[in-house]
Amino acid sequence: MINFDEEIQKFQPSLEIEQAEDVINNNDMTDVTDILKELLKGTKKANNE
Repeated sequence: MINFDEEIQKFQPSLEIEQAEDVINNNDMTDVTDILKELLKGTKKANNE
């Protein structure tokens, strides 16, 4: 059976929407778009030479 008192003690509230947006937007991870941009830059440089 579920011990509600124990579960309430373990509970950690989720971030508010604004806080979650800040965390997500400030996360500096390379994604597919960044990779494609770098590939296109390399292609343009190769074509100009």
